[in-house]
Amino acid sequence: MADRSSSPSSAAIWAAMAAVYIVWGSTYLAIRFAVESMPPFLMAGVRFLIAGSVLYAFRRLRGDPPPTRLEWRSAAIVGFFLLVGGNGSVVWAEQRVPSGIAALLVGSAPLWMVLLDSLRPGGRRPGGWAILGVVLGFAGIAILVGPAQLIGIEGSVDLLGAGALTLAAFSWAVGSLYNRGAQLPDSPLLGTGMEMLMGGLGLTLLGTLTGEWSRLDLAAIAPRSWWGLAYLVVFGSWVGFAAYIWLLCVAPTTLVSTYAYVNPLVAIVVGNWLAAEPITLRVLIAAAIIVGSVAVITLTQPATSRKKVVKAPALSCGDD
Repeated sequence: MADRSSSPSSAAIWAAMAAVYIVWGSTYLAIRFAVESMPPFLMAGVRFLIAGSVLYAFRRLRGDPPPTRLEWRSAAIVGFFLLVGGNGSVVWAEQRVPSGIAALLVGSAPLWMVLLDSLRPGGRRPGGWAILGVVLGFAGIAILVGPAQLIGIEGSVDLLGAGALTLAAFSWAVGSLYNRGAQLPDSPLLGTGMEMLMGGLGLTLLGTLTGEWSRLDLAAIAPRSWWGLAYLVVFGSWVGFAAYIWLLCVAPTTLVSTYAYVNPLVAIVVGNWLAAEPITLRVLIAAAIIVGSVAVITLTQPATSRKKVVKAPALSCGDD
């Protein structure tokens, strides 16, 4: 049991922040390595089925009550939008788009969240800073994917891949907004395990419907694809999320929310360092604008809307 009378040290908080920054930022490159020789939807399905099974079993063994039918339904809806629509689009797109650019386009999800939140019944109308952030963000996306003759900067991004990544950001925004009021278990880790299980099933079904089993050749899978999958399960789905949940309990929300615009920068640097992905003038300009717009939106929203809604009882905040 953790001693609630003592607060975590700054060093512990920043170590956890570094884990979230580096781990979640580097998952884009791990995805690229994994899909080099693995069918994308089946790879993602296996990732989330393994990670979700372990999280679910761990929390049930720790005493969490069995989820209700309504909680399973909510987990299925969240898992569909976040993992099937969001992550599924990413893994498919990274067959065509460098991991750093993928991270930049997916990092635009807060722009969609502001727009969707303002359109739904009872949603929050964006303020001036949020509107500025949205306009700048979409301008940055236009610079990143627009034709060279129109933008005036050399280089190009595969349009099908960019479209899939835009769909991923949109789907992630829809799932995140739904998650705010969804009926899910009090334990964040149990709820996440359920979402991973349902999303993993959806991705496996998607891989089946698109004929990926016929393209799966275990003998032909490269070692770094296996390592990429292992990294996604262990670090992306377990270590990174555990650090994030802990930070939500002990650190200021304004600090925790910085992952949204640090992760794309980490992905660009890691992709260049470990996979020689080019960092062009177009990428640098677009990154500065998109990341800056997300920072404006994140840091100027009211605290109640910035904070990820997680039903976190005492046991999820360091008691076990």
